[in-house]
Amino acid sequence: MKQNTTALLNDFMTEFANNTGLAPESSHPKRYLWTDAFAVCNYLELYNRTNDKKYLNLALTLIYQVHHILGKYSPANEKSGWISGLDMDNGENHPTQGGLRIGKEMNERGPNEPYNESREWDRDGQYYHYLTKWMHALNNTSTITGDTKYTKWAMELAKTAHKKFTYLPNHGIRKRMYWKMSIDLNRPLVPSMGQHDPLDGYVTYCEIQNEMDNLDLTDNNEKPLSYEKKDMKKICQGMSMVTDDPLGLGGLLSDATQITQLINNGYNLFELLETILDAAIVGIRSYISSNPMELSTNYRLAFRELGLSIGIKGLIIIKDLINNKPKISGKSLENRLNELDNYTYLAETIEKFWLDENNRKTRNWVEHKDINTVMLGTALAPNGFLKI
Repeated sequence: MKQNTTALLNDFMTEFANNTGLAPESSHPKRYLWTDAFAVCNYLELYNRTNDKKYLNLALTLIYQVHHILGKYSPANEKSGWISGLDMDNGENHPTQGGLRIGKEMNERGPNEPYNESREWDRDGQYYHYLTKWMHALNNTSTITGDTKYTKWAMELAKTAHKKFTYLPNHGIRKRMYWKMSIDLNRPLVPSMGQHDPLDGYVTYCEIQNEMDNLDLTDNNEKPLSYEKKDMKKICQGMSMVTDDPLGLGGLLSDATQITQLINNGYNLFELLETILDAAIVGIRSYISSNPMELSTNYRLAFRELGLSIGIKGLIIIKDLINNKPKISGKSLENRLNELDNYTYLAETIEKFWLDENNRKTRNWVEHKDINTVMLGTALAPNGFLKI
């Protein structure tokens, strides 16, 4: 099975590289931050499986392209250069210091333009949850290559994103987060808070801190991102994590997978793990109650379903860690995982459906071809993304 999934992942990632100008390299590559973060992890997984350096080179080339395209203003913008405002040399050394654009073709909404909810989806800017995915991809790149600059870039991105996306409301006592910011991070474009953004931030900060410890980059007197972690933990307190959105559910289970690995490395996150698993159980029950697998292909978004498949695959990693590390195990945790076992069939059902070439000829697949292709590859071979 591993050989089959390796071949399929290679096919999907070759298609993605050709379609987006990664390989052969185009003079105008098409970059999109969310998709590219998963793609980096997929190339790292192919490198792990085959030891073929062409996959590692593709991952590193993709990182370079993302930083030099999404770390700079687009040609559609009246501004130019690094969005951080750094000069050419400093920008090269700190490409994430100003954050990274989403990669939408339509330019961001201007300061005096009225808000239009439907059009906002198509406009550029910065999303916090896209930035955390890129931090994760950079962190994994340091793990594979041993090159510390990628984790340093992840930490710089984390500090910038945290500073700009979090704020204290007037007369408030707890910080909140903006969902979408302008390209230069100077104004919010959507002021509401993403449901899982604080959780993603907290887990990702812990992950970066863990990797910096592994690479011996930390000062024992002051852990990196300690202030930011405390902030995010406070924002998370009392928030409901329950969702019946398949991509959101997959994100919860992916976070649970990373949290379990962090617990294994000494982080005190057991209570958070149980909270997330409880939310996932409630959410999945609600999700399947509407019989989503019976919907017409025209009403199904592959990348959202595949996000759930990826998260479900993380349960394997969680169970392996629990079986091998008694300090993580406990009856309450085992009960939650046994409950989630009832829904693992969803991953196979989703993947089988989207592996059918006929279902990949529909309008919904073609309109989101790059993200669908990459996330189908991740669902089939998820360790490059799920493991830290």
